Amino acid sequence: MATLSVPVVKWGSFLPKQQNSAYRCTALPSGAINSSSMEATSSEESFLKRRPILLGVGGALVTSLFPATSGFAKEGLENYQAFVDLKDGYTYYHPDDWVDFDFRGHDSAFKDRYLPLQNVRVSFIPTDKKDVHELGPMDEVIYNLVKHKFSAPTQTPTIFDMQERTVDGRNYYTFEYDLTSKNFSRTAFATIAIGNGRYYTLIVGANERRWKKVRNQLKVVADSFKVLEI
Repeated sequence: MATLSVPVVKWGSFLPKQQNSAYRCTALPSGAINSSSMEATSSEESFLKRRPILLGVGGALVTSLFPATSGFAKEGLENYQAFVDLKDGYTYYHPDDWVDFDFRGHDSAFKDRYLPLQNVRVSFIPTDKKDVHELGPMDEVIYNLVKHKFSAPTQTPTIFDMQERTVDGRNYYTFEYDLTSKNFSRTAFATIAIGNGRYYTLIVGANERRWKKVRNQLKVVADSFKVLEI
């Protein structure tokens, strides 16, 4: 197990776990993720506009989007709802009791009805890249995202784990990280991917105090992200 000697950010394990296509994530470049831990920058908002979404999709559509050969296990998803955006080219699952809400600068977002800090959101920006591998080594890409895009100056970021998956020929990076400030700490998974001339980013997280309780549930969300051809 290797560590990187970098200032500010504390690194945990960043070696990918077993490589199999069951893990589904999305990818974004170091300059592609348009959101910090709080909200997107105003320059990105002109591009990142919310789109109509498709909720409650039928079983046939979900099956076509997540075929058995893709490796994403549909077992255990009874308590999740599929979100599909055919216009903007992506899909993912979220807990079925979460509600849609506006998250500034993001294309779609859902949150827990009673614990709004437990939420998922997706954003994207245009790019001429074709694959996340064009961004550079995975550890460097993720370090730059967490250190320079996700965290505020008052926050200390910690990266716990990084994973890469290939699904239907598309590469995805998923990583777990924590942002800690003097009075607050938030932990999240992020999945980044490139497709359709866009950098996509999904972030799903919760208050650090609840992380152990909801981590496995939120991991399903991060793993389910898939870019669709448009």
